[in-house]
Amino acid sequence: MNFAHASLKALRAALDSKQVSATELAEYFLARAEKALALNAFLHIDRGLTLGQAREADARIARGETTALTGIPVAHKDIFVTRDWRSTAGSNMLADYVSPFDATVVEKLGATDGKGAGMVCLGKLNCDEFAMGSSNENSAFGPVKNPWNLAKIPGGSSGGSAAAIAAGLTPAATGTDTGGSLRQPAAMCGVTAIKPTYGRVSRYGMIAFASSLDQGGPMAKSAEDCALLLDAMVGFDERDSTSLNSPEALTPIMAGFLAAFALESRADAGAPLKGIRIGVPKEFFGAGLADDVAGAVEAAFAEFEKLGAVRVEISLPRTTLAIPAYYVIAPAEASSNLSRFDGVRYGHRTKNYRDLAEMIANSRAEGFGAEVKRRILTGAYVLSHGYYDAYYLQAQRVRRLIGLDFQEAFKSCDFIMGPVAPTTAWDIGAKNNDPVAMYLEDIYTLGVSLAGLPGMSAPCGFGNGGMPIGLQIIGNYFDEGRMLAAAHQYQQVTDWHTRRPEALR
Repeated sequence: MNFAHASLKALRAALDSKQVSATELAEYFLARAEKALALNAFLHIDRGLTLGQAREADARIARGETTALTGIPVAHKDIFVTRDWRSTAGSNMLADYVSPFDATVVEKLGATDGKGAGMVCLGKLNCDEFAMGSSNENSAFGPVKNPWNLAKIPGGSSGGSAAAIAAGLTPAATGTDTGGSLRQPAAMCGVTAIKPTYGRVSRYGMIAFASSLDQGGPMAKSAEDCALLLDAMVGFDERDSTSLNSPEALTPIMAGFLAAFALESRADAGAPLKGIRIGVPKEFFGAGLADDVAGAVEAAFAEFEKLGAVRVEISLPRTTLAIPAYYVIAPAEASSNLSRFDGVRYGHRTKNYRDLAEMIANSRAEGFGAEVKRRILTGAYVLSHGYYDAYYLQAQRVRRLIGLDFQEAFKSCDFIMGPVAPTTAWDIGAKNNDPVAMYLEDIYTLGVSLAGLPGMSAPCGFGNGGMPIGLQIIGNYFDEGRMLAAAHQYQQVTDWHTRRPEALR
């Protein structure tokens, strides 16, 4: 069995049948990760910690205390603090920080102390510094490379997660999405990822970028794999003031996934999506969308129609306003969140200073990279006296209107679908001197984040140069189960999600 690209269900079966142990599976993926250092996907691997968790998982399996995920390896984006592992957020500011505790996401998925789902941590994955970026070139530890073409970016900020799964270095990974940072790298590396409704996954232990936008989520090979992972990740957490504690938020993901299109109770099993209305925003198909991306997405629509879905033309009229609104709100929140990194309590402290003010200034100048500094400066400006009303409050009003646009659209459709990004992955370094061009790559994903809606990316083809393309599926609040089920039905009749770079098979 080729474990490198096996589904989570296949790995569960292999573990349950004693074909492989959790320890052997961990060894297998560690060996792959250690051989693929050129990708720069992993920032921290510790065989001792990993194999210790694997042995604990084997003991749980022997006692019959298994979940659907026990013993299966996972790797965490280095924005989640993880006990005894370095937790850097891709920044020199935290280059040597070792966390004394686990983020809730890590705790829920983990094998430590017999709690959680029992997954085995393979290590920490590279990311844009403090999750700020669309290409994973902003990491202080060097860019991640796309396994489909090492000269290309993998997308960001969860680029390490996407590259590691595409290359078969881990069967599952966590990521975070502030403005598209799960969906965009998944699209550019040909894997599946979902950003859940804001508040469904705890932010406790997630190193903050923009608190009203940051949301953790899973990344894996398929929609079914993501459903299994997200089911273990969601839930109320009293340690997170943004965690939702409502009946809708507490509904298990797998329950919604399995019930969404139960074919055994349908006479029209050949059309599992019969009656589902797919909203296609006209604003997603205008100037700026590459022809190869548009063609792949249109082909995906055709497959959904074969499955019984109906295409409905809709409008999201404030789509272009998502970029200026986001790049006011997110930097404003970042400037506040990152003020804690001052060289006093923890993090990088400069060796060159004469007084406290100089120590703080030099520590921050040395510890933060260019993009982080750019966003801190922008955020401080829009929050300053005389500009708060003109920029920040106005952006929040626009944010509200964007959310209302989505709710109006959902009156005539069940899901909204379109491209994840305007283009496929570009060359490393191609946009480094033009931040605005980089920001424009997020035009289709930002509105979803501003509205707090769930959104996902599923592979739907390949474009110029053989680079992957992703289909974005957007659902209404708490509709993750049905979204994943719809993507699963699509993946049953296509094989885009099963294709992997030949050199890394």
